[in-house]
Amino acid sequence: MDLPKLAIAALGGTVSMQARNANEGVIPTVSGETLLASIPELTNLAWVTVDTLGLLPSASLDFEFLLSVLSWANFQIRQGAVGVVITLGTDTLEETATFFDYLWDHDEPLVLTGAMRSAAQAGADGPANLLDACLVALAENSRQRGVQVVVNGQIHQASVVRKTDSLALQAFSSPIFGPTGMLVEKTVRYLRQPAQRRVLPLPQQTTQKIALLEASLSADTLLLENILDLGYDGLVIAAFGAGHLSKSWADVVEKITEKIPVIIATRTGSGSTAQSSYGFMGSEMDLIRKGASMAGFLCPRKARILLWLLAGCQCQDKLANYLNEDTRFQN
Repeated sequence: MDLPKLAIAALGGTVSMQARNANEGVIPTVSGETLLASIPELTNLAWVTVDTLGLLPSASLDFEFLLSVLSWANFQIRQGAVGVVITLGTDTLEETATFFDYLWDHDEPLVLTGAMRSAAQAGADGPANLLDACLVALAENSRQRGVQVVVNGQIHQASVVRKTDSLALQAFSSPIFGPTGMLVEKTVRYLRQPAQRRVLPLPQQTTQKIALLEASLSADTLLLENILDLGYDGLVIAAFGAGHLSKSWADVVEKITEKIPVIIATRTGSGSTAQSSYGFMGSEMDLIRKGASMAGFLCPRKARILLWLLAGCQCQDKLANYLNEDTRFQN
């Protein structure tokens, strides 16, 4: 029988890393073809094409490179692929997944995976994660789910997944929402129906700059005061609690919102910003009156990506719609 077509791209990351010499740290050296050879059973499930698009640690990825990867993925779908898998480093996997999810307009799944143990370590998790990701990409019930992250037998929605441990094998979770599915005896099982998605147009420019600052106890306002002079086109603040700042920061934010959009997210790692609970100077109600937008469940890093994409297609005026009506969080 005819096998479905599956496309795999390797970008680098720990899943591709080995040490060239003893007592040296691991670096990206393993190609996508070599990774594919580690899971020979896949050849019985699909006709697989693999491209090594980069051998980079994920901290060195940038938006322009990711747009070129997205173009490659779009081409694979046009060529008949039923799904696309991308392997990359875990350091920025959650941000990369979100970036793609805002732009992926196909019913076919785009699945991201990586590894916490290098290819040279005993018990390397890369081959298992790659096989699982391929099974998810090939599954009929993965359609219309946008971009997903597959690690350690779990399937996570791009919009909510986070790396919550620096070195542990179980490094990824989806706070509040939990995984959207799992693999059971190589069968893809989903725990809920696909969420309705809104996809952004491709950015027409890539030179926009979005700053991300974190509020901290007794922090000065020097960086904040210079955001406009430094030429930033938007600002995201990882704020205290449910979206709170000191009075001194709030006073500066009021001046900034007159020129560029400002998103207030929570730095806590879980939960949503508030809208109408607190009324003190620097509270969420005060910041909204001062012109800032609340991120809701969107974490600061993902909020920055959304604002960068909106600025790139001149859609900053639609920010409130994407924050308040994002159906990715309505499962």
